[in-house]
Amino acid sequence: MALIVDHNKALSSSPLKVSAPLGAALAFMGMKGCLPMFHGSQGCTAFALVMMVRHFREAIPLQTTAMNEISTILGGMDQVEQGLLNIARRAKPEIIGLISTALTETRGEDMAGDVRQIRGRNKELHEIAVIDVSAPDFAGSLETGWGKAVTAIIRQLTVAAGNQSKLNRVNLLPGCHLTPADVEALKDIVAEFGLESVALPDLSDSLDGHVPDSYTATTLGGTSMAQLREMGRSRLTIAIGEHMRIAAKTLFERTGVPYVVLDRVTGLEAVDRLMVTLSTVAGIPVPARQRRARSQLVDAMLDGHFYFGGRAVALAGEPALVWTLGRLISDMGGILGAVVTTQAQPLLSDLKAERVVVGDFEDLEDQILEAGGADLIIANSNARQISARHGIPLYRAGFPVFDRLGAAHEVTLGYGGTRGLITRLGNILMERPGHAHAHAPATEHFHDHTAAAAG
Repeated sequence: MALIVDHNKALSSSPLKVSAPLGAALAFMGMKGCLPMFHGSQGCTAFALVMMVRHFREAIPLQTTAMNEISTILGGMDQVEQGLLNIARRAKPEIIGLISTALTETRGEDMAGDVRQIRGRNKELHEIAVIDVSAPDFAGSLETGWGKAVTAIIRQLTVAAGNQSKLNRVNLLPGCHLTPADVEALKDIVAEFGLESVALPDLSDSLDGHVPDSYTATTLGGTSMAQLREMGRSRLTIAIGEHMRIAAKTLFERTGVPYVVLDRVTGLEAVDRLMVTLSTVAGIPVPARQRRARSQLVDAMLDGHFYFGGRAVALAGEPALVWTLGRLISDMGGILGAVVTTQAQPLLSDLKAERVVVGDFEDLEDQILEAGGADLIIANSNARQISARHGIPLYRAGFPVFDRLGAAHEVTLGYGGTRGLITRLGNILMERPGHAHAHAPATEHFHDHTAAAAG
């Protein structure tokens, strides 16, 4: 059992946490014909926009109400109205995601009430879904805002199926720690069971790196309004990550569709649970292709555990990412020498670590020094200074990753994704000086001696 320690610093000199409004905006990026808008100052939007552009290397549609000193004091309803009308006339979106920030939440804006009044007196907004999300910077982090946005979308747009028949389909609620490529891989796995799927949100259709045929001022793809309205006809909802439990529960309350929450879909045991779930829903055995992929993963784990065993790993990121990768490292025989996350989650106490610190990169560096070093750091690109200072290799994971190409195209889930992740991490560990002599598998020594005798 790991002890969860919250340092609750007054000042973070090297922040790890990414804001909740950005997480909410990222979730809206997976909605078709959507344009998110921050209700706050211009700086909030500019910072989030830059981070997403650098990570995905794509055009990101994001707007702001651009509150100034007067509207901050007297109220920003006029800014909200003007912003919504400008977006409706110029971009013609299907959905507008209106996201609060710390500025408006501290003042006490009634966004839901303001939106009702604004829509009531402006006919051009009647055909546009305006989803208001309360996601202040001072409460939670990236995955908090993501979860709140998905829950708000479900609460405001999904409907019960009524007397309509169930479809041969499942709903997928992927967590913010999954990449667009992960979501696409998950949908492919579902399809192998003869099931259709609808993912909410679906970044694999909007931020997968494709070039559009023509310019659009809104998102390039994602979950459509039609798909949202039919989520109540699915047989099951599968939520990935503990932070998606509230969204799955809300969808159940709205539509009656039963749900399961999978804490992760990376690692042998975790993927087995996914396969059993899909096999039960589909009423068929696990496909032969997936059974072979499982065998390949087991072989990769056998090959790789020599290089993970006893190696110290420093890990930092959002709770869902830390839980997923932390469990994989432990399963492979690695040691979690330093673990830092953005907010306390009870689940993290089950990690095989001495403690999990809620803090920043300064805390990560302190833990590494206290432990006498590490063989590998797993974190986002902002850990590169620690990596350079101490000569420890860095595997970039999470958000943001801005100094490497293809962050959105990494697959880490399913049997195949787990196998690839083990290979990438294992290759980094193999390059550490002296490691091959200390941990080389016995078969290598056997082959060496046999060759020498034959010579």
